[in-house]
This record gives sequence, structure tokens and C-alpha cells, in this order.
Amino acid sequence: MKKEKIHLEYMLKAGSGTIVWSIISTPSGLETWFADKVTSDNKIFTFRWGKTETRQAEVINCRINSFIRFKWLDDEDDRTYFELKMIYNELTSDYMLEITDWTEPNEIEDMKELWNSEIEKLKRVSGL
Repeated sequence: MKKEKIHLEYMLKAGSGTIVWSIISTPSGLETWFADKVTSDNKIFTFRWGKTETRQAEVINCRINSFIRFKWLDDEDDRTYFELKMIYNELTSDYMLEITDWTEPNEIEDMKELWNSEIEKLKRVSGL
């Protein structure tokens, strides 16, 4: 089955782009909300959840203080990725987090719920 792209946007109450960037692009930042343990070796990030689930992703594109794009190494579809992008709103001085991901058509709602849950955790642990 061909995967479909989903695009989600979340408003963050952040006065500092540096804080948002560190939360979405560093192992220590990603550990606070995305996975239980995150390590990186150059462009390969290893994500661990619980005691048994581990996945690796390669950083395939990145612009400092703008976006980071990962490609799961175990995903056979060459066009899929997940991207975390921060956008500054000059009117409110807040940041928006845009997430792009790919999923099976019958799993779109589940994927949206998963990202909603992860972003709520991000906001709760970071105060954003």
C-alpha cells in the first residue's frame, strides 16, 4: 500500500528559537518528549522506547534553526521521511512547529493522534 503524506501544525508559546531548535534537533531534546532514549552518531539517530523497541533514522536534510528531516532506516519507501520544522510568527512572537510525516492511508488518524500526544508531552515537559 502506498503511504500518504500528512502535515500537522502546532503553536508553541516560545520566546526563544534556540529552545525550540534544541528540543527538535538534539538527542537530549528529543528524549524529553519523543523517545525514552536518543543517541546520535554523526547523522544516525537511534531512538528507543521502553526496553524493546529501537529504530534508527538518518538526518537527510537540516537547516540550523529551521528544520530537521529524518529518514527511518527500516522504511523501504524511498520517498518517505518525517520532518520537524519551526516557523516564527512575528505578530505573536511565538513559534509554530510543523510536522510532516508519511503513513499508510488506513493509519492516518492513528498517526495524527500519536503526534498530538507527543506534542502535548513536548508542551508539558518544556513549558511551551
